[in-house]
Amino acid sequence: MKDDLKTERVVWFLKSSAFCLLTSAFCLVVTAPALSQTTSVAEVAGLQGADRAQRLVEGAKKEGTLTLYGSAPPDDLAALTGAFEKKYGIKVRIWRSSSENIVQRGVTEMRAGRHEVDVIETNGPDMEAIYREKLLQEVKSPYVADLIPGAIRPHREWVGTRLNIIVAAYNTKLIRKEDLPKSFEDLANPRWKGKLGIEASDFDWFATVVNELGEAKGLKLFRDMVTANGVSVRKGHTLLTNLVVAGEVPLALTVYHYKAEQLKNSGAPIDWFILPPAVARFQGVGVARRAPHPHAAVLFFDFMLTDAQEILSKRDFSPASRKIETSLSKTPIKFVDPKQMLDEDEKWTKLYADIVTRQAR
Repeated sequence: MKDDLKTERVVWFLKSSAFCLLTSAFCLVVTAPALSQTTSVAEVAGLQGADRAQRLVEGAKKEGTLTLYGSAPPDDLAALTGAFEKKYGIKVRIWRSSSENIVQRGVTEMRAGRHEVDVIETNGPDMEAIYREKLLQEVKSPYVADLIPGAIRPHREWVGTRLNIIVAAYNTKLIRKEDLPKSFEDLANPRWKGKLGIEASDFDWFATVVNELGEAKGLKLFRDMVTANGVSVRKGHTLLTNLVVAGEVPLALTVYHYKAEQLKNSGAPIDWFILPPAVARFQGVGVARRAPHPHAAVLFFDFMLTDAQEILSKRDFSPASRKIETSLSKTPIKFVDPKQMLDEDEKWTKLYADIVTRQAR
């Protein structure tokens, strides 16, 4: 197969005939309008000058719609797209799935010569995989300058819109705050036997923590923790967070800060804390290189870096804009390096499986 993906997970799915059938079943039943012969995606994405915003709005209103592939929770996606539709009158069609499925679908459609997606919004490492498949177009948006440095990739074909800060969370009815572990070493204490949970695909968090602690030391700490106390492995950060609330997982090691904060603010018996180092991965946005609605796509890209930043903050996310302060703005954070995670995918997925997920009980 030509242009093999860098990640073994994506390659496996693309070679699967079952996946191809599934992708066909999921396809949007739409006929994408052809781009104007005089206006390419690159031209629209490269617009600059005082009339840029006006030209984008006028072009987007003529296009009337855009298609977004995203992996955020449905209620958060609805809050963002609803605000965009209300402001501009542009209808957003959403295909929501896991970040892995978004990569797979985007690549499959591209290779089949189908160009349906306008904007992709998902996890940073998966955005980097999409970039490597040459699916994205750099946008010369003036609002990129407002982002924190780590949100801007060297190639600029996608940018971070917010941080998914990975924290530990606990059920406040089952665990007292004063009894919480202070370090990863503490997790090998027998008091945590049968109480720990972790997300099944967080190998990039695992790699970042291990590298920060020192590889030999970090790997030993995780081996000792799992050997001594076991760990419950669950697929999906939202699911894992809800299991903490339900008391099924008293202490989860990898939940997204914003979801724990949302549930805490709603009155659920959950709170969160950080086991150093604090790790975060960017959620990113990019415009498809062959977007059928280029003006609407670039307008939505700008929206994600402006109005959406306030919306995200109000929903307990950590926006990537330097203009917005959050409770974690001054917390030292180690960012997951999406390039490194793709280049070293095989190494860290194997270590995570061998030490954590396959040993879980």
